[in-house]
Amino acid sequence: MKRAVSQRSAVNVLFVDDEFIEFRSLKKKIADQTEPQINLDYAQSVDDALTKLGDVKFDLILLDNRLLPNSDFRESVPKLRGSGYTGPIGVVSTDVSDSYFQQFPDYGVDFRVGKDEIDADTLQHIIREYVDYDVPEFWKDDYNS
Repeated sequence: MKRAVSQRSAVNVLFVDDEFIEFRSLKKKIADQTEPQINLDYAQSVDDALTKLGDVKFDLILLDNRLLPNSDFRESVPKLRGSGYTGPIGVVSTDVSDSYFQQFPDYGVDFRVGKDEIDADTLQHIIREYVDYDVPEFWKDDYNS
């Protein structure tokens, strides 16, 4: 289900990872991305994310697979969903090939992506796929071809 975002507002993305350096890395990778404009916020834990969800409306959550004290997305995502968050959640991991990743839809996860795959183009694709917002005029030819 896509979440609606107007063209004038930025896409609010919450990146949840216990390693701050991962957040800094992603922020650098998407620094030049202007369309859509992204407000990237950081939470170090699920509890921190839950607090932020109470304060800000996020359009997308990127969640590290393994966070302490939860073992993996099978424990952390239900907590986020239990808070009432209905937007898209993507699980980010160094290795997304483990067999338990096949269960991700059962736990409220919309997609999974490798940490090495995330860059400005990938994030733009994820937003196009999972977040509904007004497409800029100069993109319309791409969609109507």
